[in-house]
Amino acid sequence: MTIRFGVIGTNFITDRFVRAGLENEEFILSAVYSRTQEKGEAFAEKFAGATIYTSLEQLVASPDVDAVYIASPNSMHAQQAILCLNHGKHVLCEKPIASNSAELAAMIEAARNNNVLLMEAMKSTFMPNFRIIRDNLYKIGQVRRYVASYGQYSSRYDAYRQGTVLNAFNPEFSNGSLMDLGIYCLYPMVVLFGKPQLVRATGLMLASGVDGEGSLIMQYPDMEAVVMHSKIADSYLPAEIQGENGTLVIDKINQPYQVKIHYRDGTVEELTLPQVYEPMYYEIEEFINLLTSGQRESTVNSHANSMAVAEVMEEARAQIGLRFTTDL
Repeated sequence: MTIRFGVIGTNFITDRFVRAGLENEEFILSAVYSRTQEKGEAFAEKFAGATIYTSLEQLVASPDVDAVYIASPNSMHAQQAILCLNHGKHVLCEKPIASNSAELAAMIEAARNNNVLLMEAMKSTFMPNFRIIRDNLYKIGQVRRYVASYGQYSSRYDAYRQGTVLNAFNPEFSNGSLMDLGIYCLYPMVVLFGKPQLVRATGLMLASGVDGEGSLIMQYPDMEAVVMHSKIADSYLPAEIQGENGTLVIDKINQPYQVKIHYRDGTVEELTLPQVYEPMYYEIEEFINLLTSGQRESTVNSHANSMAVAEVMEEARAQIGLRFTTDL
């Protein structure tokens, strides 16, 4: 069985997605949507056989498209996804899947009403070394703290400092540090431990109306979680899951390549698995496997997990005064 994909967006993320997808023999690039014919042609010429669409309505009406990957600006995810879902197309939507929980609820409803698959494209939770984390978490005993950081100085911040506000720092596109980078710390946390009981957030707001960086402290019944994120400074800190018997150390929470446990007696257990494919391959593999087995929801990047992350970010945004034009 093969899955014919259409893609919305012609940026570098979509390019990586298609290249990773083509490593899977069940993946076919069938259609490319772009607002302009020129950009569509420039993207499609790298991947033979794809039909170019400048009308999203025509793409979703095509019988040659089974599923759609959405990599447009965050603020457009919900509207485009619901259009695809209502036309019977399965949807793999880039993170963050929606601007807020209300949009996500509408997307989930559309997926269920049309009996199609909807999944958030958070790549890290399907990577081999994240599975190793889940499988070995019991070894560190009672977990007491989760700590994750993702700071990456944005190339678009230089333009911002010169007075040009690009999409990455524009609240009209539901962007900013929390949405773009903080989510990489929050999604694995929710997959591993569920939704926290309490969220306390701080953030550095930029004049454009989005956050440049921020921090969250979250409370669970028997542990706490600390998350730091930034688009205006780099971070090289590993992530840690601290337990009473030892600490799991993860090199990069956004794409874990190395995992080890430091035990209290001083011994270190190396858990790292070799990774054969690029990071995005594994989310595509999950999506295709779900479709070929007739399932309509991932148990990892589930609707409930996506909703929990959306609600945590919504609470954090309320505390730091970050509002988007898409908010109700």
